Amino acid sequence: MSTKNVQRKISATDLQFPGYLRAPMVAKPTAIGLWLHTDGLGRREVVPELIAAAIYPGEAATDMVLDHLLMLDEAGFLDFYRADGSEWLQLRRPLKVDARLAWSNCPSPPDREPSRTFAAVGGARERAGERVRAEQAARAGQWAAWADEQERTTQPPARPLLLDAPPIGCPEHPHGRFADCGPCGTARRRHDRWVQEARYGEQVTKHEQQSTREEEWDDEVF
Repeated sequence: MSTKNVQRKISATDLQFPGYLRAPMVAKPTAIGLWLHTDGLGRREVVPELIAAAIYPGEAATDMVLDHLLMLDEAGFLDFYRADGSEWLQLRRPLKVDARLAWSNCPSPPDREPSRTFAAVGGARERAGERVRAEQAARAGQWAAWADEQERTTQPPARPLLLDAPPIGCPEHPHGRFADCGPCGTARRRHDRWVQEARYGEQVTKHEQQSTREEEWDDEVF
């Protein structure tokens, strides 16, 4: 399938096509790309890698395009069909082109209504479904492992910060005093600052531990 030298123009009427309007916003750039990268009758073979390379050159967009194709199918922007042992797509509203270019070297869709399941082995919908199921299984396994670890692990009691804090008073009044004492005031401020810094350190540590667990989770799932 080649679109070389084919003049394409997307009109305001094209953008009002219900199949385009119903498409999720994230899939609309791919819909526009398909208008520009299908043949004169709006057909092309379903090879997500090649479609991604045509519409999003230089980007790792194959999985995204695969998802978008399924969204556009559901929205009624295109249909999938099988012919000659391969999978093809047909835009429900191809762009208008010069009559001399309104031809296709892709096989025609079958006379019957195109299948809405499109679940043939190796098909786009099947590939997407397998990926989703694999991700769900991985997440379920991670949650089960985490729950098991939480049930088996006994958390030791946390040592109160005040046990390690400096004295609240001066050497002569280690427990502080109500009467005025300059050294006690200095010691109290040092004590309060130590407690604040220690609590902040605990909060930062918990945040870093949580971030590390989330990164490990993402690495294992994906």
